[in-house]
Amino acid sequence: MIRIEIRFYEELNDFLPADRRQIRFVHEINGRASVKDVVESLGVPHTEIDLILINSHPVDFQRIVRDQDRISVYPTFESLDITPLNRLRPEPLRVTRFILDVHLGRLAAFLRLAGFDTEYNNKADDLELALRSRNEQRILLTRDRNLLKRNLITHGYFVRNIAPRKQLAEVFRRFDLGLTVQPFRRCMRCNGLLHPVDKTGIRGLISDITARIYSEFHQCRSCGRVFWKGSHYDKLKGIIDRAVRDSGSGVSEVSR
Repeated sequence: MIRIEIRFYEELNDFLPADRRQIRFVHEINGRASVKDVVESLGVPHTEIDLILINSHPVDFQRIVRDQDRISVYPTFESLDITPLNRLRPEPLRVTRFILDVHLGRLAAFLRLAGFDTEYNNKADDLELALRSRNEQRILLTRDRNLLKRNLITHGYFVRNIAPRKQLAEVFRRFDLGLTVQPFRRCMRCNGLLHPVDKTGIRGLISDITARIYSEFHQCRSCGRVFWKGSHYDKLKGIIDRAVRDSGSGVSEVSR
C-alpha cells in the first residue's frame, strides 16, 4: 500500500467531495500507479490540469507515485507564463475553436452567436467527440467529466453551470474571450460563416414585408439561411453583452 499526501488548487476543487476541498489530504494507493491515474481516480480530468508538483518538483503525467510523496495539483493557467515549470498539456491553441457534447446545444448556439467556431452534433458519441477534438484542435466543452479523462483529449473543459447563459459567461471567463468576441458572423444553426447579400439575390427566402422593412441582410455560406436585424437582434445582442460583463474578460465588440 502506497500512502501519499495530495492537494488540489483553485477550481480543481469543484471535482472533489466537500471534505477534501482546499486541504491537503492523505490518499492510499494499492499498487503501482502514475500520477495521472491517481488524480483521475480522485475525479479530476487531466485536461483540467496544467502543473503537478511532487515533493516541490514539476513532473509529467507518467511519473510513478511513490510512498510518502507530497503532491500539489494546479489548474490550467491561461494568462500566467509557467513555461519554466514544465506545463503538462500541449501549447495553447492558436485559434480558439470548440466542440461541444450532446448536452450543450444551447451553449453551442450562443458561442456561434458570439462568433466562435463551434461544432455540435446532438448524435455524436464520446469517441467521435474525442477524435474530432484531437484531430481538429478543438477545445472540448462537456458536462461529462469521464469524457475528459480519455487520453485522446488534450484540450478540454468541464462546464460547471447548468444554465446556458451562465455557461456562456463561464466559458468567456475561463478562456478570456471577451476581447475576441465577433458577434453575428456565424450561423447559429450550422456554424457557417455569414456574408452580406443584396435583397434582390435572396427573393423567395424572405417575405415581401421583410424586404420592404429591412435593407441589410446576411446569408450563411453553408446552409443558405438568411439573417437580418429584426426584433430579435437586441435580445441576442444583450445576451452577448451580459455574458461579457459577467465574465469580466473584456469589452464586447457589440457595444463599440
